[in-house]
Amino acid sequence: MCDAAARDLYAVLGASPSDSVQQLRHRYQQLALQYHPDRLRGQRSSEGSRFVEVEAAWRVLSDQNTRRQYDLQRRAQELKQDWPVDSAVYLEDMTWDQEECVYTYCCRCGGGFSISEEETRKSQQEDEEEEAKAGQHRGVLVCCDTCSLTVYVTWSLNGKT
Repeated sequence: MCDAAARDLYAVLGASPSDSVQQLRHRYQQLALQYHPDRLRGQRSSEGSRFVEVEAAWRVLSDQNTRRQYDLQRRAQELKQDWPVDSAVYLEDMTWDQEECVYTYCCRCGGGFSISEEETRKSQQEDEEEEAKAGQHRGVLVCCDTCSLTVYVTWSLNGKT
């Protein structure tokens, strides 16, 4: 599925992420008929490669689990590209809110950044699964609740929170 992430699979099908599986199936069927190699005999080979691309997009988006995984990867990529990171903040420097079970950090606009303990635990587990090198830092992007600023909340992999 890594190769599929290079191109927006929804765009390949001419669909949107909010479309249902039935809507995606309809778009896939239309495009499969249009670009199927049997219909394109003697025509450009680029049309045949378009069919392969449509087929690959449908394979990922038709299955609930692979679609969810693709959507998560797509969202992570959008966050990396669309949000300018204002600064990096160590999790240890954030304030722990026992009542809400979240770490918080004040934004210069007067708003705040917050990340739940569950989100940090999940990210740390993912980092451990990747078997990252000791001493390396990992983290997540967190958006301000009132403005467009984003901070990169990071923590040391060898130090647990």
